[in-house]
Amino acid sequence: MLDIELFRRSPDLVRLALRSRGDEAALHPVLELDARRRAAIKEGDELRARRNQVSQEMGALVGTQVALDKSGNPLPDEQLTPKEQKAKVDYLRFRSLRDDMRARSNPIKALEEEVKRLEQELGALLLTLPNLPRPDVPVGTDASANVIVRSWGEPRSFPFEPLPHWDLAERLRIIDFQRGAKLSGSRFYVLSGHGARLERALVNWMLDLHTREHGYTEIAPPALVRQEVMVGSGNLPKFRDNLYHDDEDDLWLIPTAEVPLTSLHAGEILEPAALPFSYVACTPCFRREKAAAGRDTRGIKRVHQFEKVELYKVVEPEHSDEVLERLVRDAEEVLRRLELPYRVVQLCTGDLGFPSAKSYDLEVWAPGCREWLEVSSCSNCTDFQARRANIRFRRHPGARPEFVHTLNGSGVALPRLMIALLETYQQSDGTVVVPEVLRPSMGTDALGVE
Repeated sequence: MLDIELFRRSPDLVRLALRSRGDEAALHPVLELDARRRAAIKEGDELRARRNQVSQEMGALVGTQVALDKSGNPLPDEQLTPKEQKAKVDYLRFRSLRDDMRARSNPIKALEEEVKRLEQELGALLLTLPNLPRPDVPVGTDASANVIVRSWGEPRSFPFEPLPHWDLAERLRIIDFQRGAKLSGSRFYVLSGHGARLERALVNWMLDLHTREHGYTEIAPPALVRQEVMVGSGNLPKFRDNLYHDDEDDLWLIPTAEVPLTSLHAGEILEPAALPFSYVACTPCFRREKAAAGRDTRGIKRVHQFEKVELYKVVEPEHSDEVLERLVRDAEEVLRRLELPYRVVQLCTGDLGFPSAKSYDLEVWAPGCREWLEVSSCSNCTDFQARRANIRFRRHPGARPEFVHTLNGSGVALPRLMIALLETYQQSDGTVVVPEVLRPSMGTDALGVE
């Protein structure tokens, strides 16, 4: 969530940033709602101040004794002594102040309700706005403006026509598309034999790499989370149509481990010296992929359920940009050790993910599909998720709490990694060589060897 103070202090900066992401129209409604809310708060404060003043005056007059007639009104002055006349003045003043206070009670209550309504409306609107790009993010409307930062390795040259993974998988009998569809419908599949073993080997090897060599702590979170957890990561309300929901228990299936990892420290104030946190988790990921209908329907490029190793960091704000670079390198190391040619692409403003302020994609070459496949997206979300999930820290004991910065990246995602492996390491005889780092887990040097 964006800081409302930023809208107040620098509306032009926010306007330009939102324009670069295609959301400029949202600025005016935010400022209008905020102005109405602040005006209502000011009016309410003024009424409460007057009520407090009246209350103090009334306090000084409480207990004033005065002679009353049968109708409950003070007697005429001519029937009163000078002392009783003064008491009568105080009494009438008390009644006037009491009536004034009663008259102010309803407007104050109405203003409090109005402020509450405006705050809810403003909060709901802010939840729909994306994060603002970092200054060094290239400006552009779509992926055509993304920038290739660097590349590693050369795509393999084949003395034969490389097959796409769907043909390879069927010949090797490691992915069963028909039975996946029979069990769950389109965009589901079944891994069997060496296919299931390959996925397991990749997951275990990546988790070991990140925990033993890169310093991450492994987390095994639930795959079902509460609505506020989805809101905290930025998935709700924006991506409601692409999420799976259990109506009876009001729980959501996670689209990525980023979701529960974001809320591990939700509502907490982290103590001094606690940061940084580095977490890694492998979870199933569930996505309805409604926005991608009709795209990448063959094979396992875009499916409803898949495994992903996720990297997540919680850091002090001033370190987040440099930590992003380290996070990218951690994900790159996976591809280097598997000896898969890849490239690092910096996303432009119009292609950034909703919570991201700066992102790099890692893309591997799939020679059978003849395309670059994104296997990791590494992002600095600055304080965007921290504000939604209310994650703060203190720099030293007694210091004012500040929002942390959060970062995430796939380290890396399956099944596209399997696509790249199968297609890159295929041989002319239909076998697939197993990368050296996976051979101890796989128990074989090649798939398809009898």
